[in-house]
Amino acid sequence: MSLKWTKKDLLSLQDLSKEEIELILETAQSFKEVSTRAIKKVPALRGKTVVNLFFEPSTRTRNSFEVAEKRLSADMMNVAIQQSSVKKGESLIDTAKNVEALKVDIVVVRHSASGSPNLLARNLKASVINAGDGSHEHPTQGLLDLYTILEKKGKIKGLNVVIVGDVAHSRVARSNIWGLTKLGANVTIVGPQTLIPSQVEELGVSISNNLEEAIEKADVIEMLRLQKERQEDNLFPTIREYGMLFGLTQEKLNKAKPDVLVMHPGPINRGIEMTSEVADGKNSVILEQVTNGIAVRMAVLYLVSGAQVLENDEQKSAVK
Repeated sequence: MSLKWTKKDLLSLQDLSKEEIELILETAQSFKEVSTRAIKKVPALRGKTVVNLFFEPSTRTRNSFEVAEKRLSADMMNVAIQQSSVKKGESLIDTAKNVEALKVDIVVVRHSASGSPNLLARNLKASVINAGDGSHEHPTQGLLDLYTILEKKGKIKGLNVVIVGDVAHSRVARSNIWGLTKLGANVTIVGPQTLIPSQVEELGVSISNNLEEAIEKADVIEMLRLQKERQEDNLFPTIREYGMLFGLTQEKLNKAKPDVLVMHPGPINRGIEMTSEVADGKNSVILEQVTNGIAVRMAVLYLVSGAQVLENDEQKSAVK
């Protein structure tokens, strides 16, 4: 692909073109081989400093970014928010600007407020990567899901993908919907009506309230994590009823295609979103998603770093 990456930041898949998404996936493919080596490291980001600024708890995403940064030979720093000046009332921008004053190159941020990474990107010279913001987007999760589907199915265009669960509050669902539809997949969302966003059809998806019917022709089933606080908001009667209607069991899965992929962003609420038999079964690619997340995040870090160099070179040329 001749397309050159020119974006300083990665904030959402909504902002990316089909070609830009494909470039990230192609770059990830080249980086996946690194994880199979005896020495799992390349010098692509040597001399660069990356800060992981996580205002929300995270295990999978933060660890995946940390491994990706180390495999690219970057200098990596984690900011412990619970011990930072944020607890003393410091603003998000002030925190980020103080971090940037350490001459960092890339800031990976997760925040509970939607739009926080965009705010930082407008105020920082460093590249900003969105590691999840509120219920807005989780672009690297969407990208690793796309990568996993492409790796397993050989294509995305024309596939039938079913996304099940709390779509209304899911940043993972939003990133997946943007990425999948841009690459030509047919997307159906399934869940209680109270957990389906209004006017979601405008994003180019279909809606179903019947899981068994929806998965009959599915090539991919993406189960979303149910946030248990939704029951406290009275968005569905009981967790048990939710599991009966929208949980994926082996009996339901038997009605789908034999080679259907079962995906989940983690962590799994076993017995609610899916049974252990399904989570650990032959159709599950959940652990492969975790593995692929490293290659995808290596690709994103590498590309935004390159765009930053390009931007700096252009600035130097302008000065001359």
